[in-house]
Amino acid sequence: MTWSMPNFAIARPRDIESAIAAREQESLSVFLAGGTDLLVNLRLGLGHPKLLIDLSTIDALREKSLATPGIRIGACTSLMELTAMPAIRQRYRALAQAAEAVASPPTRTIATLGGNLCLQTRCVYYNQSEWWRRSNNYCLKHEGNVCHVAPQGQRCHAAFSGDLAPALMVLDAEVEIAGRNMQRRRVKLVDLYREDGRAHLALEADEILVCVHLPPDPPPSSYAKARVRGAIDFPLAGVAIALAADGKRLLQLRVGITGTNSRPFLLQGVDALIGGTLDGDALHYLETLVQKQVQPMRTTTISAHYRRLAAAALVRRLATVIAATPEETGQTTGIADDQDHRAAT
Repeated sequence: MTWSMPNFAIARPRDIESAIAAREQESLSVFLAGGTDLLVNLRLGLGHPKLLIDLSTIDALREKSLATPGIRIGACTSLMELTAMPAIRQRYRALAQAAEAVASPPTRTIATLGGNLCLQTRCVYYNQSEWWRRSNNYCLKHEGNVCHVAPQGQRCHAAFSGDLAPALMVLDAEVEIAGRNMQRRRVKLVDLYREDGRAHLALEADEILVCVHLPPDPPPSSYAKARVRGAIDFPLAGVAIALAADGKRLLQLRVGITGTNSRPFLLQGVDALIGGTLDGDALHYLETLVQKQVQPMRTTTISAHYRRLAAAALVRRLATVIAATPEETGQTTGIADDQDHRAAT
């Protein structure tokens, strides 16, 4: 079987305003950043745009400000660039680890920060060839009427599988968004997402994610993922933690999770642990919170139950490591990655 691209035109605007104008003029258009996910989907027949608006020609989307306080990173910064920035590796280690955990080196040279944050949700019933989906009467996410994961439900359960979002969430990042008439808005990254596999981004059709703002002086952080293979694969469950302690007393704690729900999210209820110690009871409490709040469905070939357990195990592991050696955690990226999905059992 030969996969082929649909016919489309390409626009290469030089500034954000021109990109938004092109999107307004052609409703059947999409923004293209690195294209590592979008172009694969187009080859599978997932979308038939008339116009691709290439954002890689816009210098403003690659600008970076690494001066303190805080850091500003353009949305078209490649993941390889992110992993090479000393400031990111030293002060925002979860982000460096998450970027380095994405796919393979060739992919990371092309894939972008904004593209990973705006990644399409995925499902074993969606990310298939045209003939496969047609033989299964398509699905609720694309051209069909039923979610095969939950046929009696009313919504798509495709899972968000971007690695960077939970890392940026625990670092309290904000995103800057440009829209019609060059109006800008800045929101917490956590507010960019919705629990809806078909429409998981709280972005208007003509809005562009311009950059990410990272606050200064973040707490120690780390990211890990469970995946089928030690490279290339999307997370079955991905966990980021930012944790600060004064001796044994917890001062700050945030937990971000990806790969299990239709949106990445911050774990709720962790504030109850602030001021206490991260002992066995606290770790058990964290695992209970995870298992209650993650909602993995049959969106991959790996069982939902396993992914729930993997997320809980990763939270316990990362919290224990950061609390024990906060000043050393993440000196090299990828230290907490599960090289095989069975490692978390």
